[in-house]
Amino acid sequence: VSGVAGPAPGDHGTAVMGVIGGARNARGVTGISPDSFRRMAAFSKPSATVIREAADQLSAGDLLLLEIHRSGPGASGVGQDGYIAIEWWPDDYDAIRYAVSRGVIVIEAAGNGFRNLDDAIYDVRPPGFPASCSNPFRLGARDSGAIIVGAGAPPPGTHGADWGADRSRLDFSNYGACVDAQGWGREVTTTGYGDLQGGGDANLWYTDRFSGTSSASPVVTGAVAATQGVLRARGQTLLTPARARYLLRATGSPQQDQPGRPAAQRIGNRPDLRQLIAAATTQGSPKWAGIFRPGT
Repeated sequence: VSGVAGPAPGDHGTAVMGVIGGARNARGVTGISPDSFRRMAAFSKPSATVIREAADQLSAGDLLLLEIHRSGPGASGVGQDGYIAIEWWPDDYDAIRYAVSRGVIVIEAAGNGFRNLDDAIYDVRPPGFPASCSNPFRLGARDSGAIIVGAGAPPPGTHGADWGADRSRLDFSNYGACVDAQGWGREVTTTGYGDLQGGGDANLWYTDRFSGTSSASPVVTGAVAATQGVLRARGQTLLTPARARYLLRATGSPQQDQPGRPAAQRIGNRPDLRQLIAAATTQGSPKWAGIFRPGT
């Protein structure tokens, strides 16, 4: 589900869809997991309502990608500064928990807010929040069960650009102990926008500049979807939400340091599909811990 509009109506969602499910044909881009895509929904309803409605259409082992972030505590009002992952809001948190309880793997953008999600500001309960609420970004019992994705730099030289060390945190990406994995947050080639290939027919538009946790989260989603496809083809048990999240933390290419953006500012590993599939399909692979995120 996508709550963000691009420069032209539908561009943002079109780009997300292309990363995951770009059709396998003789033109344009091919998505990471092109046969897995069912649908996407942009919405005017409350996000929690849309999440629940989407979850009701999915089965255990299916994936639900949340391409939404929202202005949080301490936001400056300038651009997306201070935008955070939506699970911080109680109704969205409850909807995500509902989806996870159905066995749906929820993947959630960490947000482009330049924020440390470990900051104590998120421990303060705002007026109107239920008294039972606590900060879901803290590792512990109030765990949404979602996979939270940060934005990492692509290899230097990609499209002639240099955003820092490969897999280093991009400056805008939120970070913290709750962030599980990273995807490319710059230079992603996909459908929409038209700055790479334009013209009068929007169906022929492509970009090589899709960015943000918006581009990073479908990269991770595609990797998990491909892994589920292998498991299904082999007749093996599909990943649960907790198992998928554990394996993303336990495998992959590690985050790298960049001056001013050390790896201690956690956005996690970038998925390595070979490692991920091998770990998911190996019988008797290492034990893992419940529904909670393991330590950082």
